[in-house]
Amino acid sequence: MDDPCATLLPQPEVPAGPALKRRTSQDALAAASKAWDEQHRRYDFGGLCRFRAANTKLPSATDHRVVFFGDSITESWIDADSDLFTNDVIDRGISGQTTTQMVVRFRQDVIDLHPAVVHILAGTNDIAGNTGPTSIEAIENNIKTMVELARAHHVRVILASITPVAKYPWRREVQPVETIRTINDWMKGYAKENGLVYLDYFSSLDDGHRGFIAKLAIDGVHPNAEGYAVMDKLARQSIKEALSAAP
Repeated sequence: MDDPCATLLPQPEVPAGPALKRRTSQDALAAASKAWDEQHRRYDFGGLCRFRAANTKLPSATDHRVVFFGDSITESWIDADSDLFTNDVIDRGISGQTTTQMVVRFRQDVIDLHPAVVHILAGTNDIAGNTGPTSIEAIENNIKTMVELARAHHVRVILASITPVAKYPWRREVQPVETIRTINDWMKGYAKENGLVYLDYFSSLDDGHRGFIAKLAIDGVHPNAEGYAVMDKLARQSIKEALSAAP
């Protein structure tokens, strides 16, 4: 099909004002959102439809284009800190995605946009089991795949640490602390071995017990505006470092 995305349900619109407060509106929105999510997980597993149209409307890339690629932490960043996403800095985050899903759309949402730099922040949803059980090796291999694709197309890579999580509100049975530690340690070494910029968000957001500092997070996983402000400073410095490096 020329446009497989045209066959999918449109994303439900959130009612404005008092309408959303009515129980019937809330229930209808919840049901529509569930149906939309289930359909897209089944027929658009990688999320290729999310940015397909928006990508075609982008102007030609500058020599300093940066793509922020990731999950909900990346997706919500533009709303919390829109000033970062100016001057050809592009947000391509999709809530809930695992690294397996990100690999599917990496060509469309990163390589085909011809950035100078890609900022990859990924892995926490794999640990939470959003698309089923996985292994540390599988997560690391998916990250390697994205890095290798980027480098093959002369895109500089910022490899960001997984941010702190003590508990996932939607997967409370998961014990993420040691897995996050293991993957972050691996990423740091992998970045050094391969000449990548490693961006350590974890240390600045850690509450001292390997959880997210409460005043910087909404739910122990996702940053609030103050949390994004901390991340913004680190991201801007890493972008400068990556742009100054040889492609």
